[in-house]
Amino acid sequence: MARFTRVFGVRKLPVQKMRGLRVRLTLSFVLFFSILMVAIGLFYRKTLEYDMEADMRAALEEEWGAAKGYLRIENQQPIWVADRTDPEENFIVARLRHIDLVADANGEVLEVSDTYRSIGIDSRDEIRRILSLSEPSEIHKRWDSEGVAYLIKAGRTLDDKGRPYFFAIGRSLESVQSTVHDFTRLYFAVLPGLIILSGGLGWLLAGRAIRPVNDVAQAAQAITGSNLSLQIPLRGAGDELDHLIDSFNRMTARLDESFEQTRRFSTDVSHELRTPLTAIRGQLEVGLLTAQTPEQYREAMLNALEDVEKLSSIVRALLLLSQAESGQLVLQKTPLDLAAMAEDVADQFQIPAEEKHVALSTEVRSGALISGDHTQIERLLSNLLSNAIKYTPAGGTVRVRVDLADSSGWARLAVEDTGVGIPAENLPRIFDRFYRVRSADTSVVPGLGLGLSFVAWIVQVHGGRIEVASTPGEGTRFTVLLPLAESAGDPAAREREPALHLEDGELPLST
Repeated sequence: MARFTRVFGVRKLPVQKMRGLRVRLTLSFVLFFSILMVAIGLFYRKTLEYDMEADMRAALEEEWGAAKGYLRIENQQPIWVADRTDPEENFIVARLRHIDLVADANGEVLEVSDTYRSIGIDSRDEIRRILSLSEPSEIHKRWDSEGVAYLIKAGRTLDDKGRPYFFAIGRSLESVQSTVHDFTRLYFAVLPGLIILSGGLGWLLAGRAIRPVNDVAQAAQAITGSNLSLQIPLRGAGDELDHLIDSFNRMTARLDESFEQTRRFSTDVSHELRTPLTAIRGQLEVGLLTAQTPEQYREAMLNALEDVEKLSSIVRALLLLSQAESGQLVLQKTPLDLAAMAEDVADQFQIPAEEKHVALSTEVRSGALISGDHTQIERLLSNLLSNAIKYTPAGGTVRVRVDLADSSGWARLAVEDTGVGIPAENLPRIFDRFYRVRSADTSVVPGLGLGLSFVAWIVQVHGGRIEVASTPGEGTRFTVLLPLAESAGDPAAREREPALHLEDGELPLST
């Protein structure tokens, strides 16, 4: 009990932890936003640079075509043909010659502009390579000593006699570099401010997101080991937090039920143990104070030993169930004839049944060979028969039947009585540990509510099923299905579960 009290004791959730969660959420949001914005900035920077260079390449292509129209090579000398009286043509030619180079096939430079010279004159090998290309021209990028980039279009042109000459013109990318640089500087100058704003927004959003968690935490603080019935109200959003609250409420409900079962168990155990302890003490006091002859002493000791045996039985039952539920009880499975075992156990209960004036009969069919632990199967039969006899009034009947189920691979055991019956609302819980049906007819019957828990566990570990059908005032029937020995290790056979034909009002329960 102390362990559960520690778990559900009132303990205020540290504010620092909630703030730490808010800080982590905010930092995660800011980090994600920063990475996203940097990636977007770099992407647009690259896109801007690519688009502007593409425009420059298109302009350079146009200038190349125009230059081929104005340039003539006569007597190994380049001549630019233009109307000197036309200012527009003079401007065009001047622009074309601003970055140009003309050389013969041997690499001798015939004409070169100062700007072209600053970025480096092509070597003889490079000139020969360009002239040997199948394509008439190619575009490449060059840089001057100051780091300014230029687009150079180089190719061949022919003189008046059809001889090839090297010709190259270029355009400066300084404006492109300047624009890209300005964009980068402006974008990353504004970015810290955007990150700060996103941090503030993330802080507000994180606070709003964890506010319901704070509300749930505050509500959960009111739940203690003595107040597990308190439920946290759902928010009605239908989201993950509502699912968490619902799961938490279900957990506390199960724990509350477990606490209640423990309280009932404590009451039942104290009552059951008090009776034999009181009897033992009384017998010993009688022997000590009033016995005078050896026979009187002997009778007092025998009575005390009977009560000690009853007390030991209660303790053994509790210990055995604890070992079974914790997995410490190892089964020793062997081939068992369920019909023969049912008849043997029924014979053992004939005398208790006759003392209560209850008719006990068996109806068994041979061939119900199962693989099971003899002790546990015997305990299963004993518990079912003991309950049937205890809860059947004088003049009633108890019948045990063993046969094969409709589907192959299953043996069926049924224990029927004409006893007080079980109310429908109690049926889903009769296999719970320490649970007992409380009514005027059952309150006088001694017990701890452990017998059916044993039965459910035994059926489960043997790979079977158990079902119960009951009508108050008319009787109860327990039906146990166990796999036959030849199909106990065959998963396919065990999957062919038989259909149990239940009558109206009967409730099947499987373990």
